[in-house]
Amino acid sequence: MAAEHDELAAGLRAAGVAGELAERLAAYGALLLEANRKVNLTGAKEAAALLPHLLDALTLAGEVTESLVDVGSGGGLPGIPLALATGARVLLVEPTAKKAAFLERALLACGVAGEVLAERAEVAGRDARFREQFAFATARAVSTAPTVAELTVPFLRIGGRALLQRAAMEPRERQALEDAAPMLGAELVEERELAGERRILVLVKRRSTEQRFPRRDGVPEKRPLCL
Repeated sequence: MAAEHDELAAGLRAAGVAGELAERLAAYGALLLEANRKVNLTGAKEAAALLPHLLDALTLAGEVTESLVDVGSGGGLPGIPLALATGARVLLVEPTAKKAAFLERALLACGVAGEVLAERAEVAGRDARFREQFAFATARAVSTAPTVAELTVPFLRIGGRALLQRAAMEPRERQALEDAAPMLGAELVEERELAGERRILVLVKRRSTEQRFPRRDGVPEKRPLCL
C-alpha cells in the first residue's frame, strides 16, 4: 500500500497536482486499490492504471464549488477526488452494499465532508431530503447519456449543473440527450471535448423537474428518454 501511495503521489505531482492535494489523492488511491483486491470497485488494478482515473476526475475540479452529488459512485470516482480538490461536501449514491461500505470508510479515512447513501438513484432522487438540493451532480460510466441525465438532474436545484463525463458518443445519443434535457427541466449547454475522445457534457437546471422523474427503478436504463 505504501508503494502504491508513493507511485500515485509521484505521478500526480508529475502531472502538475500540488503537493498536499497529491498526497491526499494518493492516500485515497492506495486505499481504493487495497480494497479493490477484495471487492470489485474499479477496473484499475494497480497504481499506473488508476492514475489516469484520478487525473480524469480532476478535469471537473474547476467547475465544482459547493454541494455535489455523485450518482453511481462505485469506488468514489469522481466524487471523492473532487471533494478533496474543492472542499465541496459530497453525497455518494451507491446501491451496492459492499461498495457503499467502502465509501463510508474512504470518507472517514480521507477526511472528506459528506455522506454515503446506499440506495438506487431512482429512489434517492425522489427523496425530499436530496431532491433539488445540490449545486453540482456527476456520474461516471453509468449507462447512456439520457439515462444519466434522468438520474442526476432531479438532485439539482435550479441553476445547478450536471457534469457528465463521457467517452465517444454517436450523434443519435447526443441528440437524445439534447431532447431529453428539457423534459427534465434542464438544458444541454456545452460539450467539451478532451483528449482520447473523452468529453464533458454540461447540463444546467432551468426549472423544477416534474415529479414523474426519475421513473421507477430500472426504467431509465431499460427505456432511456428519447433514445
